[in-house]
Amino acid sequence: MRYSALGLIKEALTGHKGWRPQWRDVAPQSHYDYVIIGGGGHGLATAYYLAKVFGAARIAVLEKGWIGGGNVGRNTTIIRSNYLLDGNEPFYEFSLKLWENLEQDLNYNAMVSQRGILNLVHTDAQRDAARRRGNAMILNGSDAELLDTGGVRAMYPFLNFDDARFPIKGGLLHRRGGTVRHDAVAWGYARGADMRGVDIIQNCEVTGLRIEGGKVQGVETSRGYIGTGKVGVSVAGNSSRVMALAGMRLPIESHVLQAFVSEGLKPFIPGVITYGAGHFYCSQSDKGGLVFGGDIDMYNSYAQRGNLPVVEDVVESGMSLIPALGRARLLRSWGGIMDMSMDGSPFIDRTDIEGLYFNGGWCYGGFKATPAAGYCFAHLLKTDRPHETATAYRLDRFMSGHMIDEKGQGAQPNLH
Repeated sequence: MRYSALGLIKEALTGHKGWRPQWRDVAPQSHYDYVIIGGGGHGLATAYYLAKVFGAARIAVLEKGWIGGGNVGRNTTIIRSNYLLDGNEPFYEFSLKLWENLEQDLNYNAMVSQRGILNLVHTDAQRDAARRRGNAMILNGSDAELLDTGGVRAMYPFLNFDDARFPIKGGLLHRRGGTVRHDAVAWGYARGADMRGVDIIQNCEVTGLRIEGGKVQGVETSRGYIGTGKVGVSVAGNSSRVMALAGMRLPIESHVLQAFVSEGLKPFIPGVITYGAGHFYCSQSDKGGLVFGGDIDMYNSYAQRGNLPVVEDVVESGMSLIPALGRARLLRSWGGIMDMSMDGSPFIDRTDIEGLYFNGGWCYGGFKATPAAGYCFAHLLKTDRPHETATAYRLDRFMSGHMIDEKGQGAQPNLH
């Protein structure tokens, strides 16, 4: 079924009786050419592009829970390409370009809203850093504008400009950044993959990897054994757990990252704001709630819940930037499991085991990377070569000394 305005009107007039499930509920087959472990945004995008762009068939996506129940439904919905280093900026710009055409490509309303992202600066050194970052963005085909205090005040007059410790001296504006409806991204990719013959198998936990002679033979699951020649692992914060089934230890730690939403308010934040004097970022959802977050919890965890000290720290940062937040009530919070790499940048690479591929280590950047991560991972699975925008995301970069230290854009666990 292809969605259209006429189809919506027809269903509205006929009691909405013609809608069909957006993807099939299928039982696993005994063998596939490709098995993607992880039914989050990255796994579903990988399957979609593998089928659509690279013409692959007999693909299965295995999800231990339900579609949309992991990190893809537990984030603050921000998309952007405001990175500095050569290893990152071309990739995230590629991702943003895919976001810009995503709804037309999927025939699905993912609520892509390029409302702009403003990174505030509070010192002369931060202004110099913002200028360098903006130049790097422009050189890689992205957009960037350096604003002075007056420019920021015109956009966000309610900010605390005159704080004695952290006066706002300007900001780096990335107009093409914005937000996207996170669970709609999962549903759209799932529907698109299913329409191209991909089997999406929920409640199917991988419990083992069958490897013989250094080559993948298949996966053991809670729903039986599935044979395959290629396995792509894309499981975010559970990366270390799944790759341990193959005897691999990753340069990754898992931490919980909390996010928050306030009660519904009248619209007053038109874009996304990030604080330069503390780790705080905020936008306003279409329902009216303020969506915001901050630092990861400071201990390793596989839990999808956080703790009160981080709540206090994030809210304090928000209050120091937007004093009016003190009059709003915090409605709820949630957590996602972050796979924190040691240099703050991700991996999309083959492993030493033939037929086993890995996509992970996304730190804070997983959601915004969804389209490009799926596209590049699909490219790797099909061709055994990295995509041109992901050549730096190698597993062996710590051995070779080619780290991508993007502090402030992806977290470094050793600095937390």
